[in-house]
Order: sequence, then structure tokens, then C-alpha cells
Amino acid sequence: MKYEDLLKESTLNDVHVIENVDFESQADGLINGNIIGINRKVRTYRKRTCILAEELGHYHTTVGDIINQSTISERRQELHARVWAYNKLIGLNGIVNSYKHGCYSLHDTADYLEVTEEFLFEALQYYKGKYGIYAAIDNYVIYFEPSLGVFELV
Repeated sequence: MKYEDLLKESTLNDVHVIENVDFESQADGLINGNIIGINRKVRTYRKRTCILAEELGHYHTTVGDIINQSTISERRQELHARVWAYNKLIGLNGIVNSYKHGCYSLHDTADYLEVTEEFLFEALQYYKGKYGIYAAIDNYVIYFEPSLGVFELV
């Protein structure tokens, strides 16, 4: 279970996770120093997993208060935290592993990776922007366009 693994990682990094917080804002998750809060309104396991990964990404990559998002630097740090989460929960290896386990659709892949379909879609868009329409890893080619596809090179 990825959520439990992220909680363990948090503990190892002396990061405290408080669940079911009532935020004044509409944020699903926030971090302040080494304390992560997850909004009470977030009910699903997968969404909580994605939020916790992104907040841990902030812990590992962000400097200062970036809640405003009014500067390029703040938006860049937000992206770095999100990319950290994409790579932690999905990554190219995760896409290949999902294919090896018989996942041929976005829904099945998201199920296998224990993330939301929205989070998976956003990660794929990021990977497409980074690598282009495909990426090669080991003996596999991952196509991001026209839709997700993985092919093993023989």
C-alpha cells in the first residue's frame, strides 16, 4: 500500500502527517516545516496518496512559502514538488511494470499504481513534455501519444 509506505517515509524523515484537518482554504494538503496536513474532505485512499506524495515533494524540494504562486519561482517550485510525486508514485518503471501486469488502459494503470486517473494523466502529460511522444527504458518503449502504450522490444 503506497499510502502506508509514504507515511513510513514521512516518519523516517521526521515529517508529521495530520489527517482530517479542517482548512480555511480549499487546499487538499498543505505543509508547514515538517508538518503535513491533509484536508478532511479528501476521502479516497488514492487521492490521499497523491496529496501526501506531493506534500512530501514540497518537503524535499521547496524553499520558503510558495502558497501565493504569484512568481515564476513559486510556480517552478510547485512543479518540482509535483514532479517529485510523479516520479515517486509512477515513473517510467511504474508504467512498464503496470504493462507487465496486464494493465492496458489508463484506468487499469491507475489502479495498479494506486493513484487517481487524474494524477496519472497529469504525470503522462509531464512525461510527454519532457521526453516527447515516446520514451525508451530498458527493452520497452512507452508511447504517450495518441494514448498510453507500452511495447516490448524483442
